Formats: sequence, C-alpha cells, structure tokens
Amino acid sequence: MPTPPRYLYRAQTQRPYFSADGETYLAQTQLRDIEKSQPLRVLSEDDFAFWKTYGYVVVRNAISPGAAKSLLEFAWEFQGLDPDRPETWYQEREFRSDLDRDLHVYGFVEAYHHQLIWDNRQTQRVYDAFADVWDCDELWVTLDRLNLNPPNRGSRSRSLIEPTDKGFDIELHWDVDTTLGVLPQRVQGIVALNDTQPELGGFQCSPELFRQFDEWRIGQPADRDPIRPGVDRAEFPVVRPDLQAGDLLIFNGLLAHGVAPNLSDQGVRAVQYLSMMPALEEHEALRTSRVESWRTLSTPDWNGTLLGDAERPESLRYGPATLNDLGRKLLGLDSWTGQESAK
Repeated sequence: MPTPPRYLYRAQTQRPYFSADGETYLAQTQLRDIEKSQPLRVLSEDDFAFWKTYGYVVVRNAISPGAAKSLLEFAWEFQGLDPDRPETWYQEREFRSDLDRDLHVYGFVEAYHHQLIWDNRQTQRVYDAFADVWDCDELWVTLDRLNLNPPNRGSRSRSLIEPTDKGFDIELHWDVDTTLGVLPQRVQGIVALNDTQPELGGFQCSPELFRQFDEWRIGQPADRDPIRPGVDRAEFPVVRPDLQAGDLLIFNGLLAHGVAPNLSDQGVRAVQYLSMMPALEEHEALRTSRVESWRTLSTPDWNGTLLGDAERPESLRYGPATLNDLGRKLLGLDSWTGQESAK
C-alpha cells in the first residue's frame, strides 16, 4: 500500500471526525460526551449511559450462537489444530520475528477475509451497535483477525516474552497516548466465539479508571507512561465482563484494558476482533488498499502487527468473500454518499 499522507482526512459525516489511518480519530467532542442526534438502534438508554460512563458496553446476541460456533471451528481448522488433541496446540515452530512469537503466544489467528469473518462484519445488528456509539451512519469496518488462546503454557507461555517496566503490557494498557492535550478517539470490539469462564482469562478492563480519568490524570507526573496505567488495582479494580457466544463487546480506546492469561487445563478463549470507524472515503490510498486486500485476500499492511499466516496465507486457501450491500459500504467498495462504486 502507498505510504499514507500525514495530514488528516475528514470522515463523510455531519460530525467532524478526522483521521489519517482509519483507526485513531480526532473530534471536537469526546465519545463519552456525545449527545445523540440519532435515535438508538440497538443500545438501550441505560446501555448508552453505561458506555459513556465506564467505557464499554456488551451487546447480547450480536451474532447468532451458530455463527459463533462456525467461526470457532474455522479458527481451529485454519491453524491446523485439533480441538480434541491438546498436544497439537503446542507444536514447536520457527518464528519470523519476536513479534511473530508474541502473537503466537497470545493466540492470534492470521485470517482476515474468510466468508464467515465477513458474514459477522456485515451483520445489521453489529453495524447498528457501532452506529449507536459513534452517532454516525457512514462507517468502515476494521479488517482484523481472530484470537484462539489455549492455556498459556509450553510454547504458548507468556514467560517466553521478556517483561518490561514501561510501554505495552498485555494485561492492562491503553490503545492511545493518554498524555496528549487533545485525546485521540478510538473504538474497538470483540465478538465472543465461546462462553467466557474465569479460568480462561480473556478481556479485562478498569472501568473505574475510565470514569475518573479526567480527575486522575491531573495528579499524575508529566512524564508518566502514556499507554501503561500505573494505578492501584484496589482503588481501580480490573473486571472481566461476562460474555456468551455471539455477544459483542465494544470499548473506548481510553478504557485501560488487556487480556488475562488462560490458566485452565484444556479450555480456550476465542474471539473475533471487530470494530467500526467513521468512513474516510476521500482517503483514496487507504480506500483502495482496503478493497484490494479483500479482492486479493492480501494481508492488510497499514498495521505493522498484521503479519499473515507464515505457512499458508489465506490467499492460497479460498477466494474473496461475498459482500452484501452493507458489507460493500463497510469495506469502501461502495460509497455511503451514493457516488460511483469502486471498480
């Protein structure tokens, strides 16, 4: 993909959302301060109030349990792992880089464009939930992957990753620089492919820190870590929301969050990463690269952590997914403003 310009593009929406990369946005009004201009579609008033206060919300049955089960089965198959034979989960392999090893330990599945993945992306209820939190119709879906995390031991032990005192921490971090004067906006989401259980680890977050963030940061030193919160967990508890297969959890990038290790004997934690952002249709380089990634099943290359499968990338396994009318707009193949479709 061509190197994107450093200047900001404005999303095609009444709200002034600006972004350079389609992941992190700037706006005059923080998401937690939005007063709705459109009626809620999926979230209740209580859901929306909870989202604004605590930085996350759970949408029950965003996709069907059957769709979740099918995608979970695909995740096993894509990696050549047998869900009934735990010994297959820990086979030794060569890694292309430290990042490749870390992603393996954390359970990332390098598939982005399978039909089942797109079926969930272009589900109306999923789209409507993101339209609720952004108060915006014209959205693009992130081209992200899956996670299938067996118990963290052996070749998947987190002890293989050297711990650091600063910066990214898988167990609790922010996804934006929280020391900036104008805080960036980012929304992320996960769809549960199986039911959560305490011993499986999985998504965790600090909602009280989000609620009190403005007051908390006033008393912090100027040189504090911008992405790793140094907080007392007794004062700001870390919680793990309960998710059932098919539930969608949407969270604000200013919510400190992470993934707890899987400490079970033989259970797995499985999710699809799925989020939506205001569409940047005037960012032609980015729009074209998104369409080509779908058309050719090439690994998205605007995010350095997306590596593709080391042995058999998905372009060698199956063809492009079929998109419905909503999916075509969420990709950028068709315009939300009624302009000519991409060729």
